[in-house]
Amino acid sequence: MKASMLFVLASICAAVAAPVPQTSTAAAAKPCFIIGTTALPTEVQNLVPTLARSVTCDTSRQVGNGIPDLKSGSTTFSSVDFQKSKKSPLGFALEKFATPANPANANAAKLQEELNVYLAFEVALRSKGLGGRTLTNAKVPKFFLQFQMARVQQAKGQKVTFNGGVEHQRGKVLKNAAAASATNAELDAVKALP
Repeated sequence: MKASMLFVLASICAAVAAPVPQTSTAAAAKPCFIIGTTALPTEVQNLVPTLARSVTCDTSRQVGNGIPDLKSGSTTFSSVDFQKSKKSPLGFALEKFATPANPANANAAKLQEELNVYLAFEVALRSKGLGGRTLTNAKVPKFFLQFQMARVQQAKGQKVTFNGGVEHQRGKVLKNAAAASATNAELDAVKALP
């Protein structure tokens, strides 16, 4: 009896001392824009926690491929959706996401909201395993927004937080846009931006 009491007491002590996993429904829930089950590339997966804090979904409205409308701040993906344009993805981005002649005067907060919904859209596409032309087309406005944000940061004398800086981002725009039916005039317009 004494041995069994010691065993019970030891079991209770072990149970009390064992760490309790810290989980919460909110932390365990996947973000609303991860709508598929395909594993995300590490670079994309690393963006998810930040996007989850700034992007919400309107499941009553879809923006294509079963993806809900995405919202960051006052910007919805449906309000900046390149898929609605008759222009190439780059032609759309050049028009929709233009900055003033001096990028320092651009509305960086608005550009960031627009970038957030494009990043979340890319995550949604990738989570569904969609690649090829669909993904390439979506990446053009995303990279253009990253390029514009890098230009704004540089013009304001801030540290450029986008990988490789302005010229690297310009290169990403040009590479993806060329694969997404951009015209030579559109490509030249990107090359000409200071």
